[in-house]
Amino acid sequence: MNSANQSIEQIFENMWQDYLALNPDALKIFELFSKKDKVVNDHVAFRTFGLPGLRVEDIAQPLLEAGYKEVQEYDFEKKKLRAKHYAHPTMPLVFISELKVEEFSREAQILIKQLASQVDLNQVKTQDFLYSGRPWTIVSDVYERLLEESEYAAWVAAFGYRPNHFTVSINDLEQFKTINEVNQFIKDNGFELNTSGGEVKGSAEALLEQSSTLANSIEVEFADKRVNLPSCFYEFAMRYPTAGGELFKGFIASSADKIFESTDTKAA
Repeated sequence: MNSANQSIEQIFENMWQDYLALNPDALKIFELFSKKDKVVNDHVAFRTFGLPGLRVEDIAQPLLEAGYKEVQEYDFEKKKLRAKHYAHPTMPLVFISELKVEEFSREAQILIKQLASQVDLNQVKTQDFLYSGRPWTIVSDVYERLLEESEYAAWVAAFGYRPNHFTVSINDLEQFKTINEVNQFIKDNGFELNTSGGEVKGSAEALLEQSSTLANSIEVEFADKRVNLPSCFYEFAMRYPTAGGELFKGFIASSADKIFESTDTKAA
């Protein structure tokens, strides 16, 4: 694939198709909404390891070249993550987080660095790296060891580079006026929500309310065996106007902290 020739719209379409392969529930939910509404994507999120060549800024480079701008940085002290979000004049927001590798045990650091050493860092700069999947070989024991210290680290190790979630913009739906109505609709159709911190993360006062499904469970092939793991989830976001009258376009760290848990193995 000659990724240099792709439009930003085509990149997003390719990311969406890769995401749906890991999260078939998202397509079912998308189609349920689409019966009466045009579904608008609020944002898409990615995860990475905070190592040279794989940091947030490295992953974002193809997006910057496609017209995105860095907006804000976030810190998740408890989960040992840092993140930034990026905005584009006509495309969804992008949220990229990274694991603070240096804050983990020496053993975990060694395992993560061994995985990262298998990555061709030149590929990171290409547009299709954003949906390229896992760029390293990994055995299930390494996954299990990382899982002991960080659900996030284990997810990146298992799935690599692809959208962790897409997000329905509730503001753009006509049949629903509140996030609670959306949540009820999701549950009525047989899908489970992430209840960590409550079904709704955030508040109208904070200018952002979010909820999400629990990640789909899919079979992942490691070098030694296949294991069923939680993959990706679908998020729903309701934004409120700022004092200036424009919709809030940022993120709330405390809410995102709970959204991360949509892929936790204990929740699946």
